Amino acid sequence: MAQYISLSNTQEVDDLIEQSHDQPVIIFKHSTSCSISSLAKARVDGALRTGSLTHPVYLLDLLRHRDVSNYIAERLEVRHESPQVILVDAGRSSYVATHLDIDPAAIHVAN
Repeated sequence: MAQYISLSNTQEVDDLIEQSHDQPVIIFKHSTSCSISSLAKARVDGALRTGSLTHPVYLLDLLRHRDVSNYIAERLEVRHESPQVILVDAGRSSYVATHLDIDPAAIHVAN
């Protein structure tokens, strides 16, 4: 089963954006106190468990790292939302979904 990669600082964001030039990556911004975020995370968990998500998935805990979320919004030119999934490809966001629109199958298709 694929695992989440913890995301906790802006250098890691810069690194994953650079990595996206070789392979797309996914950022999942999760609020541990939000039931909708927990539902979205359960969907992503299932996709990781079944192997249907083939790109690395970075998990950002918004309650602990709001500054990193703001940095992501600035760097990738996306509005901050929670929960939020961003597919980063070639240094840019190529797919963004929030709340109940987070569908791992759509993330895969977007690439």
